[in-house]
Amino acid sequence: MKVHILGSGAGGGFPQWNCNCRNCRRIRSGDMRGKARSQSSITLSSNGEDWVLFNASPDIRAQLASFPPMQPGREIRDTGISAIILSDAQIDHTTGLIMLREHIKPWDVYCSAAVLQDLTSGYPLFNVLEHFRGVNWHEITTDQASFTIPKLDGLIFTGVPIKSEAPPYSPHRHNTVPGDNMGFKIEDTNTGKNLFYAPGLGEIEPHVYEYFENADCILVDGTVWTNDEMSNEGISNKLASEMGHLDQSSEHGIMNTISPLSKPRKILIHINNTNPILDEESPQHAELINAGIELAFDGMDIEL
Repeated sequence: MKVHILGSGAGGGFPQWNCNCRNCRRIRSGDMRGKARSQSSITLSSNGEDWVLFNASPDIRAQLASFPPMQPGREIRDTGISAIILSDAQIDHTTGLIMLREHIKPWDVYCSAAVLQDLTSGYPLFNVLEHFRGVNWHEITTDQASFTIPKLDGLIFTGVPIKSEAPPYSPHRHNTVPGDNMGFKIEDTNTGKNLFYAPGLGEIEPHVYEYFENADCILVDGTVWTNDEMSNEGISNKLASEMGHLDQSSEHGIMNTISPLSKPRKILIHINNTNPILDEESPQHAELINAGIELAFDGMDIEL
């Protein structure tokens, strides 16, 4: 299984266009050792020709242009994307669907019923796309049933309900239902290896921890270092936990939870512009690396 990181940042990317937090200001001026990041999205394939896109970020056009297999050039209109999977209905994971409206046929989009409800009501992207080629919706159930996708031979997908927060425009905001947020196990039957992908995660429940333990690679929510990070920067008075993200540095945070795991390769994705781990010379970055945890970056390739 080939995994390519199209975007590794949280909403707004890094640097965010209007942000002058310590990180954004320094990366923009060249005073910080680190990497710019576009908004979170990955793509993966078993054969290197047919790909599934996980989430369609607002940066999708540049992301696809940066990765040649996305435009194989076999026909006058062509793409390497066979299907799209959405983990939630957040703006930073779905806005790119508008940029993909010029597809030659309806997109095969896989998501939960809860995400479908958001994208046909409070944020009616699917309704808008019906004026173009439209969408063929395939339901991802919340009972952890596995499914396959045509052309993606050898890959088995399992949707895993996880606890996070629904978008502000969702009828489930502050009262989430199963399916508002999904993680995914992707298994390659040819190699026997599997990836667990969860770009948004507010709590590591026992069933999620079990997927972590059995994964060969974890790509997991790396939004913030501390729960009060954005309020400390003067950006928002909301805690990360109120927005559905688990911090890295607290006693029960992501770092202490996954670092003892011996089997999986551990990688953080969906990293917010305020997170000090983006500074590759910071003590927080060093602590993370010493714990055996990597940072995803745009253009990163993983093979399982």
